[in-house]
Amino acid sequence: MTKHELPIARRCELLSIPRSTAYYKSTADPSRDEVLMRAMDEIHLRLPFYGSRRLCDELVEEGHVVNRKCVQRLMRQMGMNTLYPGPNTSRAHHAHKVYPYLLRALSIERANQVWCADITYIPMAKGFVYLVAVMDWYSRKVLSWRLSNTLDTDFCVAALNEALCKFGTPDIFNTDQGSQFTSEDFTQVLKDAD
Repeated sequence: MTKHELPIARRCELLSIPRSTAYYKSTADPSRDEVLMRAMDEIHLRLPFYGSRRLCDELVEEGHVVNRKCVQRLMRQMGMNTLYPGPNTSRAHHAHKVYPYLLRALSIERANQVWCADITYIPMAKGFVYLVAVMDWYSRKVLSWRLSNTLDTDFCVAALNEALCKFGTPDIFNTDQGSQFTSEDFTQVLKDAD
């Protein structure tokens, strides 16, 4: 420690800070933070959709004395992000035709009677990757799938074509009214296959 000619009170006055700041000693215990971060990481691996509030509740249930602000600080420090629904993948296009829902009160009793398709996203380190899957409703078998880094129609059409080539033609093909599935490119493949 160096010896100063000015007393602490005068130095604080010149810097316009309270004298208590000069005497402050941090009470943060780095080992406590490490224990909390380890526990938070374990909870996050099990429940990646928990935000700071629920994460704090879980830590308290495990016997840790912690508040939400501490959890938020440690989450920032760890770069921990909550997984939650991202981009809406089912946006209809105003110019596309709206098709009727054919499955109301329909009993699905065999394979290749009804197929469905849907798009979801997979969060990556930088952005998203989109996944389309074509599935048989009766057997729940995934007939084909494709990944894309854009929400265009091409990867949906490719998945549909692969399913039709491998498994024949279904009686009904069901999707939401998302623009990829109501586009002319996609519906034309279905019309050509009857």
